[in-house]
This record gives sequence, C-alpha cells and structure tokens, in this order.
Amino acid sequence: MRFLAKLLFQNLMGWCLLGDIDRSIEKCVIIVVPHTSSQDFIMGLLIRSLLGLRINYLGKKELFAWPLGYYFRWTGGAPLDRTPGQNKVESIAALFNQHKTFRLALSPEGTRKKVSQWKTGFYYIATTANVPIIPIALDYGKKEVRVGSVFKPSGNISDDLPILEKHFIGAVGHISEYSWEPKK
Repeated sequence: MRFLAKLLFQNLMGWCLLGDIDRSIEKCVIIVVPHTSSQDFIMGLLIRSLLGLRINYLGKKELFAWPLGYYFRWTGGAPLDRTPGQNKVESIAALFNQHKTFRLALSPEGTRKKVSQWKTGFYYIATTANVPIIPIALDYGKKEVRVGSVFKPSGNISDDLPILEKHFIGAVGHISEYSWEPKK
C-alpha cells in the first residue's frame, strides 16, 4: 500500500513529503492546516500511508452507522457524539487512554471555509491528554506536505499558538481563497 501511495502521491500527482513523524510517538494531536476541501481527507489517507503510521480522526457518530461505519473505523475514524452540553475536550482526551496508539489528526480551523482564527479545542485536547502536538502544512500551492517539529504545549495558549502558527505561513489550500492566514 505504501508503494502505491508513493507512486500516486509523488509520481502521478507531483507532490513531495517533507519531514516525518517519529514512530516512537504513539500518542499525539496532529494539526493539519489549511483545510479547505473534502479532498483533504483523501490527501490525509495518502499521507498516512506514506508515513507508514496509523493516524486517527474524528467524525460525527452518524457516519459510523451501517453501511459506511466499517470503512470509517478501518481508516482510523473515531465516532464523536456532538450532542450539546457535553465536555467534548474531556471525552476526546479520554480516547487517548482507551488506545495504546492514538494519533489524532484535526483541523484547528474547524471548517473548510475561510476563518481568521483557529478553534482552540485541539490545544486543550493535547494538554488534557498530556500529548504533544505535531503540525502538518498541506500546501497545494507548492504541492508539498511539511511535517513540523514535535511541540509540547506549555499550558499557556497565548504563548504557544503563535509558535504553532508559524509552521503554516504561506500554505495554500485546495480552494486557495479559503486558506488560513495568520493575524498580522
């Protein structure tokens, strides 16, 4: 599968993968920016095949019903109950304790549309679960995926976010006008 992913990703699509994720990191939050298209999901599946790692994601629990539930679980999906009134950070952070290996990929934008500010749930999930954050820039403009350095959150989000955001400067999404840009 890795060979086919490499053939498709590099040779046919013309993309390159810059960086890697240390296999000894079994639990982490992976933030992927920009997220502008449903095509990003397919790219994510290719990227995780290239990395040779199991990477998980969240989906609304309704997606995990028959007939597609098996597929979503097989590809690393974890169902999320989006009923109002729950502490979603706590329930998502608990998933890390339920699995030996759990690398959770999230988009801090929270949508595929243009946003000026990230949602901060990813940060609080990482701090609550006591896991590092790994930034991955998905740059359609340069056709490159940039895997950043492992980042251990300090607990001070106002200091940490600008450090994380630097990794994504200039990354262009599939729908370029929806690409995230840092505040100036």
